[in-house]
Amino acid sequence: MSFDPADFQISADTHHSATAETDTTTKLDSFYYFAYGSCMCPVDLERTIGEDAHALVIGTGILQDHKLAFTRLSPKRQSCGVLDVVPHQGSHVEGVLYELPWRVSDRLDIREEVPNNGYRHETIEVECDGKVYENVRTYV
Repeated sequence: MSFDPADFQISADTHHSATAETDTTTKLDSFYYFAYGSCMCPVDLERTIGEDAHALVIGTGILQDHKLAFTRLSPKRQSCGVLDVVPHQGSHVEGVLYELPWRVSDRLDIREEVPNNGYRHETIEVECDGKVYENVRTYV
């Protein structure tokens, strides 16, 4: 099953605006996450976080001045590379912007092998629906 974020219908009650993020509770209870690769698919992400990821999609996110690259081998599957985003002036990466509850952060870190020096968090700026979202987490 494939997922195209452009085909995903976002209702007004699940879409969160970057400018509407003034509620302290919202800031403390959730974080923005830019997914590229397999986590773009809400069904796949749901297997990791144990919650309906469709409801957490904000929309198609664009990371400016980066490109996709295979920078290292997978520690689990030595014959496969793992996808990464790397700086590249003038390029962009399209992915999915999610707003995830903090309670799933550890599960996402385990999936991305943060405790085993796999990926690491990086804070980026992502464009989505004409808005700029700051302090967005991705994994590099």
